Amino acid sequence: MKRILRFATGLLLIFSLATGCSTADTPKQASADPGGNQVSPAADQQVTLRFFHRWPRDPDKTYFEQVVKAFEQENPNIKIETEAVLNDAYKEKISVLLGTDNPPDIYFSWSGEYAYKFVRGGKALDLTSYAQEDKAWHDQLMESQLVPFTLDNKLYGVPLTIDGKTFFYNKDIFAKLNLAVPTTWSEFLSTLQTLKDNGYTPITFGNKAPWASSHYIGTLNQRMVDESTREKDYNRATGTFEDPGYVEALKKMQELIPYFNKDVNGLDHEFARQLFIDQKAAIFYAETAEVRLVEPKTKFPWGFLDFPAIEGGKGNPKFLTGAPEGFMISATTKHPKEAVKFLQFLTSKAQAEKFVKDVGKYSAVKGAVNANTATPLGIEAVERVTAAEGLALWLDTDLDIKIVDAYLAGTQQMLNGEKSPEEIMQDVRKAAQQVREQSK
Repeated sequence: MKRILRFATGLLLIFSLATGCSTADTPKQASADPGGNQVSPAADQQVTLRFFHRWPRDPDKTYFEQVVKAFEQENPNIKIETEAVLNDAYKEKISVLLGTDNPPDIYFSWSGEYAYKFVRGGKALDLTSYAQEDKAWHDQLMESQLVPFTLDNKLYGVPLTIDGKTFFYNKDIFAKLNLAVPTTWSEFLSTLQTLKDNGYTPITFGNKAPWASSHYIGTLNQRMVDESTREKDYNRATGTFEDPGYVEALKKMQELIPYFNKDVNGLDHEFARQLFIDQKAAIFYAETAEVRLVEPKTKFPWGFLDFPAIEGGKGNPKFLTGAPEGFMISATTKHPKEAVKFLQFLTSKAQAEKFVKDVGKYSAVKGAVNANTATPLGIEAVERVTAAEGLALWLDTDLDIKIVDAYLAGTQQMLNGEKSPEEIMQDVRKAAQQVREQSK
């Protein structure tokens, strides 16, 4: 399965098949849909779905409560029981719940390898036939955001959000120092040095939770390593990470260390973001989803700065690091038809526009981000994601967790001056070998 997204993919072929079939419920009995999946009993029979996500705080919490209420009003025979816990707790709990006899019917998932492990473990329902059956629903979802939920030409997840990584920069500071927006790595380093020479913290960075460094590593890997090699190495069955570009990618991150704030491993990402908001740092590497967290609090003009092209790099400089997030359905749910119906409702155009406007995140539904639902900065953020020639998925969800752990632990040590790029890659290669052996 290709880990690097291309907007022109063969995915459309999957859903261009003529279905010509319909599913009818038979009272008191289950029937089968065109894909052979079991569907639920009679429409007037009361069913309960368990819905598990990772947003227990507002505005997300209230939004999902309203979605559930609206769906239940339209479908009085379906009751939704919701549970939500924060990120790290979610990762632990979902792994446990999916191993029980009573998993949630609908559950949140990051895309890429994080989702594929559920597929390989038989925990995710194949949604291909449902997408074929409802072409109108499928076609309103961004094609590029479906790919990271697709494995072996089968769809297993429904994208809710789109997201990408870019630098936010303070336009006032750049104007004051007469700085142009850099487009190459050498220009970028020169800009950072000028900022430092003038008393500014060039880049704010908090790596207390080391996923933050994974975004730098993932982007630098994509810039330095050619796509076919990176595709092979990110595949758990074939990855070796022998290409010298991986060491060079870490060396490029080393070059940024003098321009970060002090104690990056002791500060969290939220604190780093606040430093940018408070104008104590000129640049911040952020997700487009953070526009809503920065824009209302800033009293200065700011904009987006692409991660620069690196001289000598073999990757496509017009790619963006990012990935969709969404929902999957348990392979053992007793009510697959109702579960799909809820996800179709959740990702309808009306609900998607409400999601963008009320929550401030960006929907994978085409046209949901518009002048009525988002600010000009938000619209520009989405345009940057959709205009990219491809997406390199988040490193910490696109690689096997053993390889991720080797990368992130080693990078924290590198940021403290305790480990070299070569030593980190030795650990990564060892982890990759273990993963290859386990995948046989």
